[in-house]
Amino acid sequence: MIISVTDPFYLTVAYILCGLLGLCVGSFLNVVIYRVPLGMSVARPASHCPVCSAKIRLYDNIPIVSYILLGGKCRSCKCRIPFRYTAVEALNCALWLLCVLVYHTNLIFMIISCAVCSVCICVFFIDLEHMIIPDRFQVILGVLAVTSVFFDTEYDWLSHLIGLAAALVVFIAVGYAVSRYKKRESLGGGDIKFAACAGLLLGWQRFILMMLIASVSASVVLLIKSKRSKDETSKEYPFGPFLATGAVLALLFGHYVIEWYIKLLVG
Repeated sequence: MIISVTDPFYLTVAYILCGLLGLCVGSFLNVVIYRVPLGMSVARPASHCPVCSAKIRLYDNIPIVSYILLGGKCRSCKCRIPFRYTAVEALNCALWLLCVLVYHTNLIFMIISCAVCSVCICVFFIDLEHMIIPDRFQVILGVLAVTSVFFDTEYDWLSHLIGLAAALVVFIAVGYAVSRYKKRESLGGGDIKFAACAGLLLGWQRFILMMLIASVSASVVLLIKSKRSKDETSKEYPFGPFLATGAVLALLFGHYVIEWYIKLLVG
């Protein structure tokens, strides 16, 4: 059964709740992004300054607001707080609001989309800094992908299964071919698993769009970096941030882009 939120009052409530929860979850994502790659617990110890280890009090842990009031500095040691923390909070809030805007007629899929966006934010920043995609995120994304098959009103279950198969075939084949050519590993196992989960989640139509966005954006960024620093042409760069970006954009706007493209071809 598809539950929708179309009444103006309840839709407004949904925006407010998702906005506030999106900020709070975004604050928690900062803990996840920092601690998971280091093998730390996300529950203990309590939030603290990584420089002076001073415990962050509740009134200093209000998303975005505390950063502004503290002038972007720790209350105890006055060391600068990375702006990334606030950016993650704002980004998660914005994406959750977009999920409400796009999927408010399908409440369950809206919730799934919010969770997917949060997972992709973690994947983006962790892979960017540590060049790994921890398996726990693959598991969460996989569970969300399986659940989405039953609640996606845009594409049927066959589309989702084809998306999974296409992701596995494309990534394994490309990874093998490039590895043979370059004589070294080109795509990590984390990239392949993420792509497989994304293919199942999105369906083959949106998966194609995701790969287009990821490939083009990666090519542009790497081209710019190679022009600026010629000695880094052989350096390895993570593909996860581009996959995560493509997945989120395809999830939120894929149906509209595909619909527009089909009309363009027909008309």
